[in-house]
Amino acid sequence: MKRILGKLIGILMILVIMAGTLLAGYGYYIADKVRDEVIREKPLEEAVSAYTEKEGYLTYEAIDPDFVNAVVAVEDKRYFERDGYDFIALARAIYNNLRYGNLIEGGSTIPEQIAKNLYFGTADRELDEKLAGILIMHDLEEKYTDEELFALYANMNYYGDGYYGLKNAAEGYYGLSASDLSLAKAAMLAGLPNAPSAYQLSTGYEYAKKRQKKVLQCMLKNEYISEQEYNEALNEDVRPI
Repeated sequence: MKRILGKLIGILMILVIMAGTLLAGYGYYIADKVRDEVIREKPLEEAVSAYTEKEGYLTYEAIDPDFVNAVVAVEDKRYFERDGYDFIALARAIYNNLRYGNLIEGGSTIPEQIAKNLYFGTADRELDEKLAGILIMHDLEEKYTDEELFALYANMNYYGDGYYGLKNAAEGYYGLSASDLSLAKAAMLAGLPNAPSAYQLSTGYEYAKKRQKKVLQCMLKNEYISEQEYNEALNEDVRPI
């Protein structure tokens, strides 16, 4: 009896693995089809250059390190640790998104957010577009360095109050360059793109302060800042000028 039960469990496991493989394969097929369509209409390099060739585009070197650390801590803590094209992670993400019918993996990384902004805008996307975004994310990671992608992310985001891009947000809110932010101001700006209409400093300062606190907590947890720096930043007045 135990031998029969063991065989049945083994067969069931094989069937589950086969089903998962087929589902991931199907997901990759439909995602690849959508990716090909959108990139044929607007090649990746063209989509990226539409931002990088704008006047006033900030390079990575022109961005305050505290802002970089703040974004990575709250949005994508493994951003600078990932190395290359991870096919296993890609297959797992596609499988889980298809299984649950929603974007539960791949949506929180910086490159995936860039892919969404480049090709699918801010509107809700269909599942095939969400899966295509995962493939485009990996295309971006193959073609551009981490630093180039981070700069693109900082430049393309909306920070509320009509400020597109970190340069405009830093100057508009604080009269500062993006390379001369205090820790408190960097953490504040890093939190705004999460929900700019709610957090924009003209009308949502108190909400933005709560978001800033979360950003600083993530920085503390990931050892970008000390407890003293956390407390000093949290107590700094960062109201816009």
